[in-house]
Amino acid sequence: MSALRLVTFNLHHGVGDDGRHDLVRVARLLDDADPDVICLQEVDRHFAERSEFVDQALLLAEALDRELAWAPSIDRDPPGGRTERRQYGNALLSRLPVRSSEVHPLPGGGEPRSALRARLQLAGSDLDVVTTHLSSSSPGDRAAQAAAIARMQQPGGPPTVVVGDLNADAGAPELDALRGRFADAWETTTDRRDQAGRFSLRRGRGLTHPARRPRVRIDQVWVSPEVSVVDARVLDGSATSDHHPLLVDLVVAPTARPSGAPADAG
Repeated sequence: MSALRLVTFNLHHGVGDDGRHDLVRVARLLDDADPDVICLQEVDRHFAERSEFVDQALLLAEALDRELAWAPSIDRDPPGGRTERRQYGNALLSRLPVRSSEVHPLPGGGEPRSALRARLQLAGSDLDVVTTHLSSSSPGDRAAQAAAIARMQQPGGPPTVVVGDLNADAGAPELDALRGRFADAWETTTDRRDQAGRFSLRRGRGLTHPARRPRVRIDQVWVSPEVSVVDARVLDGSATSDHHPLLVDLVVAPTARPSGAPADAG
């Protein structure tokens, strides 16, 4: 068995409710949680003034001493006077070796969406981690995107974890394709904690957005049958983003490592 801790977090390009871009406090929050795998959405790389045109993915990977896998959903030419491409998307930071990674553009209109699939090396097997951010405006697009992600898990492949900001409640019809193959980590474990007060009617519901007064559970972790969920916690991200991070402790059953792995897409 291999145990690992995973955090998924919609970074909101590093801007908290106070309107300040501050990666130091983001890094401090993630470092305190001490996860083996960090899955981030809404990450900027030289994207705009809102994040000071910095490479957020690389800076966080270096600050936290993690290996970086990257999947741009938006990739644009540099603005005038700059040389770096403007990118925005999903990042995975890992203490575990990253054997390979792939960028999967997702179907749908509006803002482009993608999924990052990274194959991580565990002691007894591999683990695929899929990080994504689904459409915020169209249930139909979310259904198509969820179906595309579900198809990434091939018969005979390694255990798989799907995480991210899905912009829908875990029980929403558009996530039926995920429910057909995966279990909702929050519902799987009995050891769960969130940011709701002790006497709140919202306590124990795992609400993550908006951070100051959460009303919805759109940041989720889904696991294949080989993955057990030990506990799940909503961390306090109110000073760093408009979402709270979700932390899960997982145990992955050993499986035979597949003979092949996805080609590295960077």
